[in-house]
Formats: sequence, C-alpha cells, structure tokens
Amino acid sequence: MAAAGGSPSIVEYFGGEDGYRCGYCKNETGNLSHGMWAHSMTVQDYQDLIDRGWRRSGKYVYKPIMNQTCCPQYTIRCQALRFQPSKSHKKVLKKMLKFISKGDVSKVVSEEEPMDSHIEDAVACDFAYKSESHVSQSELTLLSVDRTEGVESEDKDAGETREEVNVQKVESCSLQICADKDTPVLGEPSRSAKMVHSPPKPGKGADLSKPPCRKAKDIRKERKLQKLLQNQMCASEGSPLQADQLLLLQNSKSKANQPKTIEDFVFVSLPDDAPHKLEVRLVPASFEDPQFKSSFNQSATLFAKYQMAIHKDTPSECGETEFTRFLCDSPLEAENAPTGPECGYGSFHQQYWLDGKIIAVGVIDILPYCVSSVYLYYDPDYSFLSLGVYSALREIAFTRQLHEKSPDLCFYYMGFYIHSCPKMRYKLMKVVLRNWAE
Repeated sequence: MAAAGGSPSIVEYFGGEDGYRCGYCKNETGNLSHGMWAHSMTVQDYQDLIDRGWRRSGKYVYKPIMNQTCCPQYTIRCQALRFQPSKSHKKVLKKMLKFISKGDVSKVVSEEEPMDSHIEDAVACDFAYKSESHVSQSELTLLSVDRTEGVESEDKDAGETREEVNVQKVESCSLQICADKDTPVLGEPSRSAKMVHSPPKPGKGADLSKPPCRKAKDIRKERKLQKLLQNQMCASEGSPLQADQLLLLQNSKSKANQPKTIEDFVFVSLPDDAPHKLEVRLVPASFEDPQFKSSFNQSATLFAKYQMAIHKDTPSECGETEFTRFLCDSPLEAENAPTGPECGYGSFHQQYWLDGKIIAVGVIDILPYCVSSVYLYYDPDYSFLSLGVYSALREIAFTRQLHEKSPDLCFYYMGFYIHSCPKMRYKLMKVVLRNWAE
C-alpha cells in the first residue's frame, strides 16, 4: 500500500520455519516468528502491522508465531486520553521535579539493577512470590528469638502493678538482657543490643477530652473551604450567598479535589535559581537532520554505556554500527499530512538533556493512530530518577499533545508484553490491570 503521493512499501519476506535463539529465555531454537526485511514502509502500513501483532527492530519487522514460540509476545497499548497516574507514578514525577528544582537526590535502590526493578509494584510482586524455602535459617532464628523475648517481657509486666513499674527497673532489665548475651561494655555498639527491646510503659489509652486525630489533608481542605466561604461573604458585602455563588463555590471545590495529571507535574514553572535544567528534544532519526547528526556521537556513547552496565553487553556488541542498525535505521518514510502533527509521522529520538548533556533517549515511532515506543536507553548514573518510568509517562503526555492537532492519534504502544519474562511483569501490574486495553 502506498501513502497518498508517496512511495509504496517494499519488503522482503522471510519464512518462520526455522527457530532461532530467544533473547528472553535463552532457548537456542525456541523463538519462532514470521519476519521480513523492510526496505521502505509507509507509516499507515506499519500502523496496520502493529495492530496485528507485528513489531520492528531496526528495519527487520517480525511477528511471533504465538502457538509455537517459546515466549509468546502480546501487543499492548494505552488509551492515553484516559490514563490516570497511580500513586507510584506520581512519586516518580515528584522525584524528578524535586531533583530539578531543589537538587534533591534520594537513591532508594541499587543503581546496578535494571530499570525494570526500580518500579515499586514490581518489587512488591517479587516478595509475593517468595516461598518459605527462600527464607534463610538465620532470619527464622532471629525472628524466633525476638518474639520469645517480647512474650517473656509482656508476661513479666502483666504480673506487676502499675505502681511497681518505674524507669529504673526498665533500665536495669534492659542491661540485664544485654549482659546475658554478649556482656558488652557500656558506650560501645553491639549487635545484640540492637535486638533488645525494653518493655513498653503502661498507657492510659486515648484522651477523650481531646478531639480525634484527623488527616492533615482533610484539615487543609476544610480550611480552604472556610476561606472560600469568607471571601464570598466579603464579596457579597454581608448578604447571604446566592445560588450562582454557591455553584461557583462548589465548582471551585470540586476542581481543587480533582486528581493531578501527568501534565501537572511536568509542565510547571521552575524557580530561576533551579540547580538543574531538563529539556526534552524531539529529533528525527535521520542523518540528514543536523540535530540528530551533531548529537550522534554522544547518543551512541550513552547507548554503549547503558548496554554494558544494564544488559552486560561487550563493547563489540554495542558499538556505533550496532547502534545505527538497531535504533537509527528505520524503514518508515517520513510523512507530513495536513491533519497530522506538526513534527510529522516517522521515527524519532526523544532526547532528555540535563544540564547540557544527554541522560536518556527514547526511540519512538509516530504513526497515524499512536505513538509507538521502540526502545529506551539512559545513563546508569541517573538510575535513581527511575528514567524508565519517567520517560514512559512523558511519552503518554506527548501522545496527548499530538492528539490536540491530530484527533485520530490517541494511543500509546509500549511494545510487547511477555508473561514468562520477569523483567516485563511491571507492565502487567502497573499498566495492564489499571489503564491498558487491547
């Protein structure tokens, strides 16, 4: 099929009879798929292909044979207009905002782990699959000792009256437990001292003379509502609120209670003295583009650094030739339609520039109905910013921007989902169950 006024798609088909090595389960002959080498392809043809389960890697376009391949790969897509960020998504957005505006750095997890493991829900799921056989004997022993000490201390306190319990007895009891174990010298740290818990002091329960505790968020909402009421009363010069004023007050209250979107965290004004500056540039994946050509060396170096640190590739496996073949060469023909986005359709690199250098690049395809994420590579030194999650949220927001000019463009494709691959389970937990639809 040819685009209006454009060249037709030219492909060279390869059969799917022979199996080859799977990059996910490492089966030498288990990966079976249909494939073709695309010399050139229109964006509409590729849109139709990915809607039928095809995917490109450079100029090679393939479709897994689902009932034969070792790791079935499912196409998933997000309805970008309906997407609402979860609590963990907002944490990532806030973390980036704090880093840019205040220079706040909070490294929670190891930087040596892949970006997939930086997602909170994925980590929680891994704990759920942990069986008893994975728990070490030392953990079980420590837990038993700690619980036994707690029970003994509670039984001892239960036999004493409130008047007999005093601070001196608590201190002597704590020191006695330490002496029975390792007899440490006072003032020196000890491993056994960390496991000792002094008996709790008797309490009187809740103070009925004081109001019950309330969440700070509810208190702020109530104060804001009272302030709005006072402003309305002053504006009406002491007259009772009219129906239109009540409606205005209600609308302002409901608007304040609306959940925040991605755009509320991304497109905010930063202070003039912000320690960092983040700029996202959309560059066509073409050596004819001056911006792409001038940033090629820096981008290729970042790709090699990412592949060696995260995927343990050798330098020969992630050189400039491999980078060009995998992420720069594209069969898609650039197209500028009257009703399309201003940047046009085709393959692009979305570069994340932090303080004048590239820290991440998202390779994307802009098609008539969607933005398709091809690959992401980032600087491992900035893993604490969860750039994998952050870039996906930015690409969803970018899809919404393109939708304003191109109403048909409203989906965000995140590639394949492979249930048997642990690194991809975050797609199921964070997206499929909440916001994704086939």
